[in-house]
Amino acid sequence: MEEKNKIENKTQKTNSFWELVKYGILALIIVVPFRIFIAQPYIVSGSSMDPTFKDTDYLIVDQLSKRFKEPERGDVLIIKYPKDPSKFFIKRLIGFPGETVTIKDGVVNIYNEENKNAFELNEPYIVYKKIENISVKLGEDEYFVMGDNRAGSSDSRIWGSLPKKYIVGKPILRLLPLNKIDYHPGLLDEK
Repeated sequence: MEEKNKIENKTQKTNSFWELVKYGILALIIVVPFRIFIAQPYIVSGSSMDPTFKDTDYLIVDQLSKRFKEPERGDVLIIKYPKDPSKFFIKRLIGFPGETVTIKDGVVNIYNEENKNAFELNEPYIVYKKIENISVKLGEDEYFVMGDNRAGSSDSRIWGSLPKKYIVGKPILRLLPLNKIDYHPGLLDEK
């Protein structure tokens, strides 16, 4: 009788182990593709997007919608740093392929097919301006991105245009800090 109980216990332990393995594999089959293709976490590092995003804000990034819809001017993007694609940055989209972005005394103007005489970019999110003068003509599949904290951001003004292939996605949720939980954080009401 005791021998039979030992065998049953051993069988139960073996079955429990294989149940655990089965559920672990199932979880990986679901979670890994979700993480790779649909959404991933991102923790803001630094102050380049102050005041919109602060250091250590915890975001969930939508990686899927970029495959079906182009980003819009003013969208906040998670990008790979063109000089070292293993690093990720958070920046705001300013200029599109084929446009010329000029900054004169800290004011951004965009020249494109519809606006041969340029239009001044409305940037209500800017608190920390940097007075500078630059002009950049964007090529095919090139974007111009900048941090909201213009005085403290390394962005397209310094390292040049952003190739489309380095756009990771847009933040869809801010989960931390708890008092700033937000859906589509950084989204502008008016573009």
